[in-house]
Amino acid sequence: MDAGIAETAAPTTLDDLFAKELWTQQEVQALYQRIYASPMGVEKFAALAGRMLAENAAPSGAAAVKAGIAQYMLGRFEDAVKNLAAGTDNKDRRWYQALCYRDLAQYEKAIEEFSRAADRGWADSEVKIAVAECQVLSGNVEAAAAAVAKLASQASASEYQVLRGMVLQAQGDPEKAEEAFGEALDLDAGNTAAAFRLAFLYDIEGDEDQAIELYQQCLRTPPVNTNALINLAVLFEDEGRWDQAERCLRTVLSVQPNHARAKLYLKDVECSKDMYYDEDLERRTVQRNAVMDIPVTDFELSVRARNCLKKMDIHNLGDLMRVTEADLLGSKNFGETSLAEIKAMLAQKGLQLGQDVEIKPTVTTDTTDQGAVVANEGVLATPVADLELSVRSRKALGRLRVATLGELASKTEADLLSCKNFGQTSLNEIKQRLSEYGLELRHR
Repeated sequence: MDAGIAETAAPTTLDDLFAKELWTQQEVQALYQRIYASPMGVEKFAALAGRMLAENAAPSGAAAVKAGIAQYMLGRFEDAVKNLAAGTDNKDRRWYQALCYRDLAQYEKAIEEFSRAADRGWADSEVKIAVAECQVLSGNVEAAAAAVAKLASQASASEYQVLRGMVLQAQGDPEKAEEAFGEALDLDAGNTAAAFRLAFLYDIEGDEDQAIELYQQCLRTPPVNTNALINLAVLFEDEGRWDQAERCLRTVLSVQPNHARAKLYLKDVECSKDMYYDEDLERRTVQRNAVMDIPVTDFELSVRARNCLKKMDIHNLGDLMRVTEADLLGSKNFGETSLAEIKAMLAQKGLQLGQDVEIKPTVTTDTTDQGAVVANEGVLATPVADLELSVRSRKALGRLRVATLGELASKTEADLLSCKNFGQTSLNEIKQRLSEYGLELRHR
């Protein structure tokens, strides 16, 4: 990186480095190396930063820039922005303000600050790479694609492939994005951005072993990658590796004590460690689900009964268990004889009509100017993939084969909590998302 201040002989200890009035970019990197060289490094650095701010709670000028950089390195982005705003208006201040805004997902502000950093002398190529990244993350894919095309000769080959992969992913081409991220890692095995983004794609695809390996690779280079730790914790929890999940989350909280998701997930992990997992119940549930998936065409039914079931969109035993005698008799040409035939067939399986009848979710209605009541049925068809859910919640809904809001609203709290690794935190998240659509989980 471009150094904002003239270089001097680098001190050798963390205390000596921290004591300097100003830090060059080389010294910032040296600080990172020393902070993460030992388990106590982060705590010591945080203590030094805390003592500095206790002695000068409202720094200004060069002291404010130093305080802001220290807080950025600890992942305390909001505090860092406040201090940097009171600092000397130079390229270092503007660069770190931009980095903070980027990590706070305030991409327009980040782009503005990156441009100001360039105006004050920060390396132009680094600024262009950072701006292109923010454009992708903000959803301005067209502008990002144009910017990335121009960076082929300015960015390193590995950095260029990461940006190219981000654009491809945003354009809906995960396969080519994977190739780009993989090529970036081939060019530079230490490219943590490529490792993280490739790990995320593997995670979504269900290739959890590959994802874990790459997330762990992201942690070998400072600073602490909190996003990799969070995702790694979720994967470890899914595999029942509670202690490893807990360690990941506690590491996040050691550098970002107020990280909301880490706090919530840690509570979930702690509850899961004490939770009894009934393997016999899980086995019986799997067996029952297999029975429910048996097509009704596998049974010796009359042509009339078969045709009626087909018209009612009843394809398997599970569908049949969710209708009542009245539902069947209400179907055209379906009479008592067909009903008796169906009931006898179910009885052989120890089943009966209507035993899995679900209460339909309440749908919010609006009255038009003409007074007609219009049911918001489109909401029920909304894919759950459109919801901003955590990885854990998405995986649980996948296991339960829940694809739409209507299907989700037909589940009870007990249905969700019975899913392996689904805890109270995920339940609260689901209930909150449903409430945003005027829906709620089914009550027994």
